[in-house]
Amino acid sequence: MTMKNKVAMITGAASGIGRAVAEQLAAQQCQLCLVDQNADALEALAETLGKQVKVITSTGDLSQADFVENVVAQVEQQFGRLDYALNNAGVTSPAQPLHELTLETWNSVLGVNLNSVFYGLKAQIPLMLKSGGGSVVNTSSMLGLVATQNRAAYVTSKHAVTGLSKAAALDYAQQNIRVNSVHPGYIETPLISHIDQQMLIQKHPIGRLGTPQEVAELICFLLSEQASFITGAQYVIDGGYTIQ
Repeated sequence: MTMKNKVAMITGAASGIGRAVAEQLAAQQCQLCLVDQNADALEALAETLGKQVKVITSTGDLSQADFVENVVAQVEQQFGRLDYALNNAGVTSPAQPLHELTLETWNSVLGVNLNSVFYGLKAQIPLMLKSGGGSVVNTSSMLGLVATQNRAAYVTSKHAVTGLSKAAALDYAQQNIRVNSVHPGYIETPLISHIDQQMLIQKHPIGRLGTPQEVAELICFLLSEQASFITGAQYVIDGGYTIQ
């Protein structure tokens, strides 16, 4: 992959999949804008990767359109272009049946998992158009393709990201902007650390959880020119979870 001097924006960058992508892009000499709500972890990562490439960071609420717009404005000011975007920030929803979900929980989950992706695309695409094109990957989930019990807010948000990615891909296919979604199974990240790990492993025919690095390999491929004929696609990386 040739990513030297390209510019990437990554949300949810301080840990898990986002961190792994940031590390792999930095190794390819790609300049980075890293966004996360965990300021300490974000700055620690930026300090490390800043030894390889130029890195800027931003901490705030991605469910707020103004914040996302300001981040992209910083990208334009600092780098003058945007080539790649990974809209990856996400939260889980409580394990409870739909009728017990509070409106606060519903709005909070959709605000981060769905609205932040829309706000990202809305702000990123104009800068990519100015830059001559680009590539976007949105992190959905295997639960953006199938459902599971007692996770209505999460399942809904991730299904919506799947559809949003297809719609955006179609809107900009002739303007040199590609948009794809990735659909991980359960990955060894802090997001699922509170769940019984052995129970999660049993859900995957491959017999283990995935790693952030494995998902990052796929994402970096989709961002790159090696995937130049791929847009509007759903890439499942779930150890066989959805084939059962």
